[in-house]
This record gives sequence, structure tokens and C-alpha cells, in this order.
Amino acid sequence: MDYFIIFVTTVAGLYFHGWLYVRIRRWMDRDLALALAGKDEQKKTFMLEQLAGAQAQKIKRRDLPKWLEATAAGYSGR
Repeated sequence: MDYFIIFVTTVAGLYFHGWLYVRIRRWMDRDLALALAGKDEQKKTFMLEQLAGAQAQKIKRRDLPKWLEATAAGYSGR
């Protein structure tokens, strides 16, 4: 019974750490997109849409900052 408890708590801890890691990565990506948008509300919306598009296109995470910067530079306003 002791081994079962250790196993369950270890698996739960590993799952929680994995979930937290994924959430922090998402927050960092979202924060980057919003930082590139500045204070312009329309640009913030645009950048969040572009971030969702980048995730749908499966842009690699290491390439994401440059991709978002290029997208932000190409923003002409709506």
C-alpha cells in the first residue's frame, strides 16, 4: 500500500509540473505578443490573433520571437 501511495503522489506531482511548465510557456508567448503590441488595443488584438495563427501553423518556439517581431513590424493598423 505504501508503494501505491508513493506512486500516485509521484505521478500527480509530475503531471502538475508538466501542466505548470506548459502554462508558463503559454504565458511567456502571450506576454511577448502583448509587449510587441505596446499600448495600442487594436494591435494587441491583432498580435494575439497572429500568435494563435502561429500556433496553428506550428511555428517552432525558437522561431516564434522573430516571427512575431516581423509580424508586429508589418502591422499597418486596421
